[in-house]
Amino acid sequence: MIDRARLEAIVREGGRIALDSWPGDGHACEVWDKADTSPVSAADIAVDTFLKRELKALLPSAGWLSEETADSSARIERSLTWLVDPIDGTRDYVRGRPGWAISVALVSASRPLLACLYAPARRREEGGEIWHAEAGQGAWRNGERLRASHRKALPGARVPANALMKEDADLTRVDQPNSIALRIAMVAADEADLLATLRWGYEWDIAAAGLIAREAGAAVTDAFGKPLNYNKRDPRAFGVLVTSAAIHTAAVERLAERAKRLA
Repeated sequence: MIDRARLEAIVREGGRIALDSWPGDGHACEVWDKADTSPVSAADIAVDTFLKRELKALLPSAGWLSEETADSSARIERSLTWLVDPIDGTRDYVRGRPGWAISVALVSASRPLLACLYAPARRREEGGEIWHAEAGQGAWRNGERLRASHRKALPGARVPANALMKEDADLTRVDQPNSIALRIAMVAADEADLLATLRWGYEWDIAAAGLIAREAGAAVTDAFGKPLNYNKRDPRAFGVLVTSAAIHTAAVERLAERAKRLA
């Protein structure tokens, strides 16, 4: 069994390492672009190195899949695999904004078993926001049980977005952190009713937050309404759709043509 207190301590220490270089606290941080032009910082690498060492020591038999580590097909053969994004929301991180988080999930048989999401730059007076979930056991933030949105109608649904397309003008924008994991978690915490992406993304972005949202009562699928599988040979999925359970079918129907065209 996993020592959950130790897991939280490891993730919190990763957050401390990230804060030591966070521009929001006045620190300088080395940043460069990856081949796909997305930003990466020295903090991403430092946190990834720390988490890989500590999580593999916590569970030596587990495989490893992380945004900042070269992938190895050996993970496919493991019964358990860590899925990690050392800093999800790097753009907010390097701009000194608080909308970033450390995302850690433990996956078995294509499904997340455990999740820990930590946003150390938010709720600083409480030591940050720490989210937990365990399959079948519920989801929690800073010790409080989470209950996802119960919205029953798609029009008026709260969406974390900077702007809405014309087709979605009947929805309601709310604040959007850069971290996709935090946007998913907003549905888990009843701070949003709908989160949708229509692009190819990676498992490490959504595994932890997806379990948190599901355990809080939200519906969690890909953009077509299909179940999300993890630790695949190709660790990508087209889109993620996280909603209150009652509006999920309507959201899938609204996005169907766009998803088909963009996929």
